[in-house]
Amino acid sequence: MNLTGAVVLYAVIWFLTFYIVLQIRTKTQGDTGEVVPGTPAGAPATEDVGRSAKIATVWATAIWAVIAGIILSGWIGIEDIDFLNVLNRPAG
Repeated sequence: MNLTGAVVLYAVIWFLTFYIVLQIRTKTQGDTGEVVPGTPAGAPATEDVGRSAKIATVWATAIWAVIAGIILSGWIGIEDIDFLNVLNRPAG
């Protein structure tokens, strides 16, 4: 894995983690009983995006370290997951 691959992998993991963290502990306007006219009751009442970003960064870094370690160690390689290209491999 080169530097570009590592950065792209981290970015993908971070955004996926961020979208998951945004849903945790979110209080909706319906939960608080203060629905702003013109918005759905399921809209967030308050959201601390900075806190969610920090939590996502911690989790994404840990997940990325595990996945990058597996890739760099060679424990799982492209040959292990390239099962769709079996017919194009040379015999032997």
